[in-house]
Amino acid sequence: MLAMVPDEELELTRRAEAAVEAVQAGPSGTTRRVRLRLVSRADQAEFLELASASAGLHHPWMSLPATPAEFGDYLTRFDHVTAEGFLVCVRGTGSIAGVAHINNIIRGRFQNGSLSYAAFAPAAGQGYMSEGLGLVLRYAFGPLRLHRVDAQIQPGNRASLALIRRLGFRNEGYSPDLLFIDGAWRDHERWAITSDMTSIPPAGLPPGLPGR
Repeated sequence: MLAMVPDEELELTRRAEAAVEAVQAGPSGTTRRVRLRLVSRADQAEFLELASASAGLHHPWMSLPATPAEFGDYLTRFDHVTAEGFLVCVRGTGSIAGVAHINNIIRGRFQNGSLSYAAFAPAAGQGYMSEGLGLVLRYAFGPLRLHRVDAQIQPGNRASLALIRRLGFRNEGYSPDLLFIDGAWRDHERWAITSDMTSIPPAGLPPGLPGR
């Protein structure tokens, strides 16, 4: 992807923020316990504190930024074209319950994005991520107009597998040595959900879809 000028980046961010708010305003399937918002530079201190407190919970399944420099690099991934980064926040307090990403967004005939997510320790086990990821899927199949969202999960990560099942994902197979995590190539189960497997209202044909 070509580098964007600041005005283009700002416009894409504004559009994404408006789309996130529109998704949460919908009467059907909207949660009242959590809110979704885009991750930003202003979240650095709280994010890093929570990531440090949650390192034991996340290991060995995934790792999140641990330093200001890593957090800065992390933010650059979310260009609102190939990736989106969200925070799941508790309503009322605004505290961050977890993070969710739609990575590797591919258009054309695929129209697919890859979901990754993590709860933070203080809020884990309270159902916040299930509700938050429901909103992420509404965003993916609504404003983003994706056809398919996949998720790669290590077989031993039982909590993540239980969550993805609750969201309605189907198991599509098993890939040995799929991703390099915690110093080694790790096996993963492949899960996915398509827009027609949900009750989320269609948002029209996706951008970049071939004519035939």
